[in-house]
Amino acid sequence: MRNPKVVVIGGGSGLSVVLRGLKHFPIDITAIVSVADSGGSSGILKKEFNIPAPGDLRNVMIALSNVEPLIEEVFQYRFRENSSIGAHPLGNLLITAMTEITGDVQVAIRRLRKLFNINGKILPATLEKIELVAEKTSGGFVFGESDIPVLGEKIKRVFYDGKVNSPKENIKAIEEADLIVFSIGSLYTSIIPNLLLENMQEALKKSKAQKIYICNAMGQMGETENYSVADHIESINRHVGFDMIDKVIVNSVEIPEEIIDRYSAEGSTPVELDINRLKKMRVRVIKEPLIKIDIEKRVRHLSHKLAAVIYSQIDNLENFYDE
Repeated sequence: MRNPKVVVIGGGSGLSVVLRGLKHFPIDITAIVSVADSGGSSGILKKEFNIPAPGDLRNVMIALSNVEPLIEEVFQYRFRENSSIGAHPLGNLLITAMTEITGDVQVAIRRLRKLFNINGKILPATLEKIELVAEKTSGGFVFGESDIPVLGEKIKRVFYDGKVNSPKENIKAIEEADLIVFSIGSLYTSIIPNLLLENMQEALKKSKAQKIYICNAMGQMGETENYSVADHIESINRHVGFDMIDKVIVNSVEIPEEIIDRYSAEGSTPVELDINRLKKMRVRVIKEPLIKIDIEKRVRHLSHKLAAVIYSQIDNLENFYDE
C-alpha cells in the first residue's frame, strides 16, 4: 500500500491555494516552484546573494506546513519599508540564510521542512539564479519577470537568458508521478517558467502520468487579456513543444456582472470556455464550482474544492490502497 504521487507545478499565490487543500488528502505531494521572480524582496535577495528568488518558495512552505498560526504569521511577517531590513519578509531572510549556510537552496528548503513540519516535498524549478525574458508580439523584448506584464502588450513567448536545467530530484519526481498538475496562476510568469528547462520538457514528454491544467477564472492584465481556456493550453503546449495537457479543470460558477465590471476596469475579463476548440485539441473538460467572491470583491479559488476535484482524477485510485 502506498499513497498516490502527485506533482503540482506553478508559482505565485495560485500554487499555494492549490496546495493548502491538497495537503489534507492521502497523497505524496511534490511541489515544483518557479524561482524566476525579479521584483520586490525576492528580486533584491536574488541579486545581492546570487540565489534563486525565495518568495514563492516561502509561500509554498507555509501552504504545506502544519504549524501554529502564530508561527505562520511570524514567517510571513514583512518588515517596514523604511527599516534597515527594507521590507523583507522574515521567511525570505530565513531561506536566504539557510541557503548561505548550506550552499544549496534545495538543501536549505529540505532543512527548513523539518522546522515547519511540512507535509510534502518542495523543489525549486532550478538551483540557478535566472532571469526570465519575454518576446512581445510587437517584436520587443522585456527582461525580468516583474516587468513582463504590461496592459495592452501581448506576449509571444517567454524564455531564459541562458541555458538552464532542472535538478535531478525534479526529474525523478516527474518520472515517478501518478498525476501531474499545472496550477492556477500567472501563465507566463508562474506556470510556463517551470516548463522552459530542456530536461524537464523531455521528462514530461516521457511521463505516462495524466497531465491536468487548472485554468484561471479571470484573464490577467498584461499576460492573458482576452484569452480563452484553449488559448492558455495552446501557449503551454507551444512552449513545451508537444500536446501535453490531457484535461483542464475550469470553474462553473457564474461571476456576477458587478464583479466583471470591476475587473474590466483593470483590463481583465472572465476566461471563455471554448468547448469546440478543446474537443479538437482532445482536452477533456472538468467543470466544477470552484470560486467565491471575497470581501474585497475579488474572485478567489476555493482550496478544498480544487483539491477534491484533483484527488478524484487520480487513475485507479482504489488500487493504491489495495496494494
